[in-house]
Amino acid sequence: MVYIIAYLTAHPGKGVEILTLAEPLIEGTRREAGCISYELYQKPADPDALVFVETWKDKAAVDAHFAEPHLKAFQVATADLLVEARIELVHPEKVEVL
Repeated sequence: MVYIIAYLTAHPGKGVEILTLAEPLIEGTRREAGCISYELYQKPADPDALVFVETWKDKAAVDAHFAEPHLKAFQVATADLLVEARIELVHPEKVEVL
């Protein structure tokens, strides 16, 4: 298994909008063959800080996920709403920042 931790920082007041835009992404991703779990969390003390915590069967499943239309649509829709996005791919033997 491999894991992804994706940290998103929205422009002030835009966290709720990111959550709304993420709904079709989450729904589509959970149906992907290699997806074991896919959760989005919003920090209670900072609603513009969001974290995806994902578990995937293997790296090939992650690679397939990055080609999915629902992910690409989310990236386009949120591009102007985000201050920063950092993605960490956690392998059993190492952590890779994407």
